Amino acid sequence: MSTTAGDQAWASQTRPHDGRVAIVTGAAGGIGLEIAHRLARDGALLVLADADASRLELAAGSLRESGAQVHAVAGDLSLEETAQALAAAALEAFGRIDVLVNNAGGGVILPFLSHTPQTLRQTIDRNLWTALWCCRTVIPHMQARGYGRIVNIGADSVRNGLWDHAAYNAAKGGVHGLATGLAREFASDGITINTVAPCAVNTPQLIEIGKQHPAAVERFVSVIPMGRAGEMAEVASMVSYLAGAEASFVTGQVISVNGGSTML
Repeated sequence: MSTTAGDQAWASQTRPHDGRVAIVTGAAGGIGLEIAHRLARDGALLVLADADASRLELAAGSLRESGAQVHAVAGDLSLEETAQALAAAALEAFGRIDVLVNNAGGGVILPFLSHTPQTLRQTIDRNLWTALWCCRTVIPHMQARGYGRIVNIGADSVRNGLWDHAAYNAAKGGVHGLATGLAREFASDGITINTVAPCAVNTPQLIEIGKQHPAAVERFVSVIPMGRAGEMAEVASMVSYLAGAEASFVTGQVISVNGGSTML
């Protein structure tokens, strides 16, 4: 059967990242791993990063079993040298970097006065410094090629002031602000930089918290008009769109995937 031009166009749309090289941080599980699977299905070559080496290798293995080309780099991305090693590994494995998804994060969720200096630093390091160093390391390579897509994972709680999230919001708010500043600075270089801000999402971590502290999860979900937490696939779908060529005129935006918990 012959293939028409329309069929070929449709095929390219169903794999919008064919041949693109995508770095996904915090990819050993949860939303990061879901994003990696979505990008792989959409044709991307993957470089995965996480601080947990054993879980990262399991994640990479699951993706390879599905047919994806995957390179994995373990380390603490709040350190500049780890981010540099990640970029170098991507370039060595695949020759270029097209997409960076700054998903690494995970804050300590506590009432503000219950935090310790250690938990405050952990929250800032895991969320803001990881994104900052990865952007700073990857952007020159994108700039040299005149193309790049950076998608940060932010937080809807920055906008709605969710209970017990003040320190986490300080970190994720920094991520939001980093994206808008970089988006303007590098717009003329063919690089778009956006943030996806989810509300409560049905990650394995949230499900486990719900088993132990159901009232806490119910409280977080109570601000969502749709009356449920989001699904990881719903977040990954938006990331895949912003990481693609179709989103070429979208930059400097915070896109909420939140069931309406904040609007506008």
